[in-house]
Amino acid sequence: MGHTADQVRDAERPLLAAGPPGALMAQASFALAVRVCGLLRERRGAVRGASVVALVGPGSNGGDALHAGAELARRGVAVLAVATSPAVHGPGLAALRDAGGQVVTVVDDGPGRRVWTGDALADAVAADVVLDGLLGIGARGALRGAAAELVTLLTELLADDAAPGAPDVVAVDLPSGIGVDDGARPGPVLPADLTVTFGAVKAGLLLPPASGVAGDVELVDLGLDLVGAAPAAARLEAGDVPDLWPVPGRGAHKYTRGVVGVVAGTSAYPGAAVLSVTATVLAGTGMVRYLGPSRVTDAVLAARPEVVAGQGRVQAWVLGPGVDPADTEQAVRVQDALGAALHDGLPAVVDAGALQLLPDHLRPWIVLTPHAGELATLLAARGETVDRAGVEAQPLRWARRAHELTGATVLLKGSTTLVVGAGGGGAGAGGAGGSAAGGGGAGGSVWSQADAPAWLATAGAGDVLAGVLGALLAGRSADVLADPPLAAALAATAALVHGRAAHRSNPAGPVHALAVAHALPGTLAELLREPTGRPPVGH
Repeated sequence: MGHTADQVRDAERPLLAAGPPGALMAQASFALAVRVCGLLRERRGAVRGASVVALVGPGSNGGDALHAGAELARRGVAVLAVATSPAVHGPGLAALRDAGGQVVTVVDDGPGRRVWTGDALADAVAADVVLDGLLGIGARGALRGAAAELVTLLTELLADDAAPGAPDVVAVDLPSGIGVDDGARPGPVLPADLTVTFGAVKAGLLLPPASGVAGDVELVDLGLDLVGAAPAAARLEAGDVPDLWPVPGRGAHKYTRGVVGVVAGTSAYPGAAVLSVTATVLAGTGMVRYLGPSRVTDAVLAARPEVVAGQGRVQAWVLGPGVDPADTEQAVRVQDALGAALHDGLPAVVDAGALQLLPDHLRPWIVLTPHAGELATLLAARGETVDRAGVEAQPLRWARRAHELTGATVLLKGSTTLVVGAGGGGAGAGGAGGSAAGGGGAGGSVWSQADAPAWLATAGAGDVLAGVLGALLAGRSADVLADPPLAAALAATAALVHGRAAHRSNPAGPVHALAVAHALPGTLAELLREPTGRPPVGH
């Protein structure tokens, strides 16, 4: 769960009032130092003799970095603090110096002028670990002045991943300069390999584009009481899947397991239909009905002979993969199916070409699955001024806006996939009628999933995701209608499963869309064995 800066500060306040001064910082900085020691052992086999450079700003994050540096210095690490402000945390600075650490400064000396004491950049590049303690949760906006210049130059020097001996970058609580609550990146940010965050995961660590520079995120538990504080964003983990995935009971048959209707592909793009139908079948749906041109129907049946061609009863729809809105015959099928879904109260996945065929208003159990460019087109058609770059810069803002304008759940595809849906719902994930409450509070639920390898950015991957989500919505169709916020949780579940299947299809190497679909049964079997406190739905 990702919380806001205000929620974290409110939770810290009673602990700060009850404990001795500096106790919370001491706990956080000691945990940070211990984690850095672990990195140093992994990197060089020993802690003593290693080197750490701490980038230190004027606030409490700088204090955390200084106290952690002091602990590391006492363990035999050569620690250098690079201060970007004339005033830094006094007790932390004294502790570092008492432990034998060194301090240099990079500070402003008038407009466009910097005073550099020592060669801070060279020292940082040569270090084993760089700690980013420039800004914390109290900061707003981009890094400025000396800190911005230091980070910009250091980022350029470290950009070559092949550079031998490049330091591990550890963000102290969060990468300095990100939007704590919304994941924005308004200015330069030093990409972290690891973020050690204190008390609670900050929402910005889960949300793109900042999630792309946070690296691995590890939480240090400080005993904060966040009960009742609705998270701003949530992320599903593997252990959540059994509570959300529809698993058939002994008395199940193909209709109770869910029937998915698919309108996908055209004569120009028959492969999209094959991919989406294959994913729907292999994700465990009871039956798939396909509607499309005869040539595409032949291709679908050749690939998946269990598919039924033609109209019939369904519990959910997958609409749009490989559909060109200019193809009148298939566009009419999409519009008819979507109209029936809205009239009959059926969930639907609306992807690719179908995104241009929407009515003015939808329902939360209709899930739109655009990428950034498609979302920009959808928004522009509704009077918003934004292009693809604008969506990529502020994905949460624009996904929320699309949800507001359409009433649908919005799954915005990307390296971190965002899902914005209806608010409310239950507090837990389990049970056939229960919902998984995401983040977002009164403004709607927000889910953020980063489960896929970069290799998944490949043609046809979205068609597979649409099929996975269609199977999930069909299997829990009645539940989604009874509990609309559940649609967003299921969309996040589909993104998680899709990403895990990509990893499974070819670990650490290139993947292709059909291989991802073929990896779905094994991926689901593994995920559904994850230990939970409740049996999977259907048992």
